[in-house]
Amino acid sequence: MLQPVKIALGQFMGRYFASIVPTTKPLEGFVARPLAKAIAWAPARMIDAAEEMLSLWLRSDLENAPTTPPELPAIIVAVAKDYTPTGRDYTRQVADRQMVMIPEDAKERLFGLRAVAGDVRAQLVVFATDEPSAHSLAAQFLLFLDETENRRFEASYRFAGLDMAWPVQIESPDAPAMSIQTDAKNLTILAIDMTLRAEIPLFDAPKEGEPNDGKGTPGTDDPAGYPLVQTVSVDSAEAGDQGGKAEIRPYEVSADDGGEP
Repeated sequence: MLQPVKIALGQFMGRYFASIVPTTKPLEGFVARPLAKAIAWAPARMIDAAEEMLSLWLRSDLENAPTTPPELPAIIVAVAKDYTPTGRDYTRQVADRQMVMIPEDAKERLFGLRAVAGDVRAQLVVFATDEPSAHSLAAQFLLFLDETENRRFEASYRFAGLDMAWPVQIESPDAPAMSIQTDAKNLTILAIDMTLRAEIPLFDAPKEGEPNDGKGTPGTDDPAGYPLVQTVSVDSAEAGDQGGKAEIRPYEVSADDGGEP
């Protein structure tokens, strides 16, 4: 469920990497590398295991050549294993199921929708052999976060053969870059914590054997939708001619005739 958020965060980091201005000699080599050789993922939030993560990074064989390990500076990004619902003072989850049509769905199918609003903790850690390079990378990342269009990004979710973008907002762009103490000489480690506030859709469709609209196949990436009302019958009481006895007249509205379903 959180995988689209992680993918979107990776793309967000790619935009940051493209914006870096090299202010030191080591950063000139850093920005010249491919993204995969400059920024890496860690399996979990790692502030307590920074040196271990760095050790794994330095032992990584990115070139299929063990004698050429990755260089520093380097950035490692991690997402915490825990999960917290977003506070009600900020937003609310859509816990009560709603019936919706996806605007881009040419078949106009009706699906169920709930939406999770969750806080996802993430962390960016900068490793450099010189303090100026570490400070520059951290400062430029916080500057990148402060740019209006970078206060949020979008995660892509796929349902019914359609890709939909849902927002992920970064709680605060002014988080400090904390120095992490290490026994290693000539190594500066700075950690920046972020909280990602994500809206995550949960769609549902009729299961096999349940009533459906016949516009797809239950249990596949092209599911059928829930049945729609096709015809509405209404009995209307109207006054008779010249004030005579009231007459009951039936009316019928059909979606096929252009009426609203």
